[in-house]
Amino acid sequence: MACFFRRSVAAQLSRICGAPEDMLVPLLSAVPVSKKQSNPDLRLAVNSLVRNGALSPDADLQTQTERLTKQLRVDAVVEQVISGRGVITFRINKQLLVEKVLEQLQAEPQSFGVQSELLRRLQRGRTLVEFSSPNIAKKFHAGHLRSTIIGNFIANLKEVLGNEVIRMNYLGDWGMQFGLLGAGFQRLGSQEKLRENALQHLFEVYVQVNREAEHDESVRLAAAEFFRRLEQHDEQALSLWKQFRDITVEEYKKIYERLGVSFDHYSGESFHQSRAQEVLMELRSQRLLKTTEKGTGVVDLSAAGDLSSYATLVRSDGTSLYITRDVAAALDRKETFHFDEMIYVTDKSQSVHFQQLFQILRVMGHHWAERCIHVPFGLVLGMSSRLGEVVLLEDVLNEARYRMQHNMQEAKTSKELIDPELTAEQIGVSALIIQDFKGPLISDYKFDWQKVLQAQGDTGVFLQYTHARLRSLLRMHGSGNHTHFNPSHLQDSRSISILQHLLRYDEVLLQSALDLQPRHLVNFLITLSHLAASAHRDLPVKGSPAEVAQARLCLFSCTCSVLANGMKILGITPVDKM
Repeated sequence: MACFFRRSVAAQLSRICGAPEDMLVPLLSAVPVSKKQSNPDLRLAVNSLVRNGALSPDADLQTQTERLTKQLRVDAVVEQVISGRGVITFRINKQLLVEKVLEQLQAEPQSFGVQSELLRRLQRGRTLVEFSSPNIAKKFHAGHLRSTIIGNFIANLKEVLGNEVIRMNYLGDWGMQFGLLGAGFQRLGSQEKLRENALQHLFEVYVQVNREAEHDESVRLAAAEFFRRLEQHDEQALSLWKQFRDITVEEYKKIYERLGVSFDHYSGESFHQSRAQEVLMELRSQRLLKTTEKGTGVVDLSAAGDLSSYATLVRSDGTSLYITRDVAAALDRKETFHFDEMIYVTDKSQSVHFQQLFQILRVMGHHWAERCIHVPFGLVLGMSSRLGEVVLLEDVLNEARYRMQHNMQEAKTSKELIDPELTAEQIGVSALIIQDFKGPLISDYKFDWQKVLQAQGDTGVFLQYTHARLRSLLRMHGSGNHTHFNPSHLQDSRSISILQHLLRYDEVLLQSALDLQPRHLVNFLITLSHLAASAHRDLPVKGSPAEVAQARLCLFSCTCSVLANGMKILGITPVDKM
């Protein structure tokens, strides 16, 4: 709703500077709320007018700032214009602030912020997000948690902002390890154990056969033979491989359901085997594939054409590499899905791999590679459970649920819940997500269960607690229509701080969309929760005059809507009771 106020100020600026309103609107930003003092509502950095050609670059900046401040008029929207050092700030009519923000939130709670004119400059279209991407025939490793929740956030954000999103899980389902597993299972495996505890049994077989292969060449030869049969589409070998793959996907889906994550497509390296050979033929025909002295096939990525930088796509024995299959996968996806952008979410150790992948696509003449993005992330350090170091994601989720359920049982404020285990799980997942999203994704961070599950402070538990308290307040005073209110009853500092903060929501969504970092939204929601907690404490509904109570309920209802909307974008399921 900040757009109504930005547009009003931009109209004045346009008349003074002669620049178009549409150019001026994005230059006005909402001022972050401060605990210490009464805030202005909007700010304008005057050098942004200079950069955009609305003011002369030759004149003194402070002189221009003061002159422009004097030319701007107080009106029905703007109550005060204040000159600062290269900055002009604006105080908005607070009656109008309350009216406009809450009216829009009541009319369109789901689209608040996301339909802002600020976001119109974002490209819309079809976005393919590849994320999670574990290896089949193995239990879900805790290391895949970050890719899964970051990719889910990006997909949710893109969808909310009007893109058609394709969620892709690119499984590690090909390679020599499946030769080992296939050959090992034929000798050591049991279909009965596979039915009882599939991934555990496959893991045990793999560990044993891997150990044997270290000192027994016949095991290595059997593995190579099984993989050769796989590559030649031998019916029996493929049938066993397919069984491993199907079992794994079904097991993974249970974990994804617990995380609230879903996929449109489960793909994998196996899907692109034949296309990988076509890619090599195409590279040869374009004379891009060069053979080194070692017999490997490489693509020169150096600016000077001197092989000072290159990517290897073929081993000396003629077999393709992971990057070859990634090139094939990218080409297949472009032809199948006609995406406008493709986003890969993996750990930062693969950054060079993706730089090379995008360069290869560009030298092949595929200009859409400019719209391929890699979102890298750092490591989680020190994640452990009561049983020791955590390796499996299932253990992390169980630990979060167990600890949260214990905390809820200890808390004096806990409510009677229909399914306490499910609620504990949802809050536990929220805690994991917020801990992960608070800083820059590229950074490693140290995991600490005590900090993660605190009910106070900047945690997922605090977000959920705030949402549940607001929902409880609204239930207590009837699920009725909290739409009719008198803005004059919301002129106190607590109410105004919440509404000033809500003005920033579209800017936060824009920043999140531009750099694909969730921390902007996390910080916004945590601040909103702190402001809501203070208002809940200082602005009682019970015992207040009917008109005051109604206005406050309207404020709390709208705050709750924005909190829930933001949490859902992050991949968090808001709970109504805890």
